[in-house]
This record gives sequence, structure tokens and C-alpha cells, in this order.
Amino acid sequence: MSDTGSNRPPIKDPNAELEAEKYENPVASREALLLLLEQAEKPLTHEDVVAALQETDEDRIEALRRRLIAMCRDGQLLSNRRNQFMPLKKANLKKGIVSGHRDGFGFVLQDDGDDIYLSNRQMRKVFHGDKVAVQVLGLDRRGRPEGKILDVLERNTTQVVGRYFEESGVGTVQPDNKRIPLEVLVPPEGRHGAQHGQFVVVNITRQPTGAGLPMGEIIEVLGEHLAPGMEIDVAIRSHNIPHEWHEEVAAEAAAMPDEVQLEDKRHRIDLRNLPFVTIDGEDARD
Repeated sequence: MSDTGSNRPPIKDPNAELEAEKYENPVASREALLLLLEQAEKPLTHEDVVAALQETDEDRIEALRRRLIAMCRDGQLLSNRRNQFMPLKKANLKKGIVSGHRDGFGFVLQDDGDDIYLSNRQMRKVFHGDKVAVQVLGLDRRGRPEGKILDVLERNTTQVVGRYFEESGVGTVQPDNKRIPLEVLVPPEGRHGAQHGQFVVVNITRQPTGAGLPMGEIIEVLGEHLAPGMEIDVAIRSHNIPHEWHEEVAAEAAAMPDEVQLEDKRHRIDLRNLPFVTIDGEDARD
């Protein structure tokens, strides 16, 4: 057990009376626990907190455990792998951009400082490109700083391009971007006629949280994965390259005739009957 100063009298709870009014068997308030953890020289376990508060009642000991967990859930405290608790403001927080790896793990890229390793489990909370705040837990087996995601500051992904698959009634989209190892769940009402194996564009309706896969709705069916030109369509949408013409431009293009008009032939030499040699393939678009 850590040296928690358990020989000193327990801290004075500023909300003791309020807790007594709310609960039949009250425990230390959140404010009292924050004060205790802020004064501690290092993070404390549940057992350390119990000792520091000189608590002996089994029901209150269990209530303290639940309260510490709730404070972590609400962002007041952090817990590490050793189940030690600390106030959020005492944590070693770093901010950066998530860079995913095709094998499922990733890194947080900082403007200044070493890259921070994220395990496969941590990467299930985010997409490649998200901006996050992480707590540095220590070093991994390879000596790299390892982090735990505490907050997603900015979401980078609103749409994903990938192949739609359906198995046993469950529809998912496997992203074409290998830096996104997460599949996107697509409920029946969001499939809009997509067929197994087709490339689609899916709009993200629920971001990844770690507790479950992201969810989305198919907004465009691109077609079969072996269709001519499909790699171009996928690349355009994957990199958010504008590909839709303005209405006025589209209308003007539609009005163009399919054949060269007589007026356009005037003052020009017609060489269409002569063979030409080119190095461009039949699918060249320049």
C-alpha cells in the first residue's frame, strides 16, 4: 500500500452535511476525494483512499469504490493500469493527431515531442486523423511512450469510402484507407440498395467510442470493385477531391453537340481522314 499519510487525521469534508442529507450511510463527497488526491504525492488506489479516510465500514468502502469509478467516468479523475486514481489536472496530458497503422495500432503525432504509441484497444476509440488528448502511461515493451486517450478534441472523419459486406444479416463497410482498421456498421435502413462487395460512400452517424464500432449510412453506391475506373472514383472521394460541376457548367456541357458543327469547320483544315500516332492509351483523358 502506498504512503498516503494515513497516520494523519482524515481530511475535513466540505460537503459532509449535504452528503448526510442525501444518503443514509454517506461517504466522502467528490470534493473531499478531489482534495485528498490533489494533496497526495502520487496516485492512490482505492485501498489507499480507504486507509487515508480511516474507513472501516464495508458498505461505505464499496460506495467509495463506485464513487471513484463514477468520477473517472465524468472526467474528474483518471485511473492508470495499476488502478491508481489521480485528479485530471495532475495528469501528464499531451495533445496531437492520431496516425493509424494498418495492423490496428497507432500513434499520436505531436507538434513537439516524441510520437506516443496507442494500442489496438485505444485505437478503437478514434479514426485516423482525429485530434486527441492522451495521458502518457509510461513506456511500452519497445521503450516507446504509450498513451491512453482521455478525450477526442476534434473528429476528422465524417465520411468513409470502402467496400460493403453483408454476412448473416449484418452489414459493414471495410474502409479502403488502410489507416482505418475499424469496420463501419450499417443498419438495414441505411444500406439503400448496396450489394455485397460493392464500393460505397458511407456517412458516419456514430463515431467510434471503444465500446462499439462506428455506425453509418450509405449515401452513394459507386459500383463493383473491378469496374473500369473504380480506383479513380474511390481515390477522388477518399481524398475529398471536388468532383461535381457547378449547375451552370453542367448545363453548358450538356448543350454541346456530339458532332462538329459546320460553323466550327470554317477556316480550318479537316485532317480527320489521316491516321495519327499517339503514345496515349484508349482510356487517356488529357
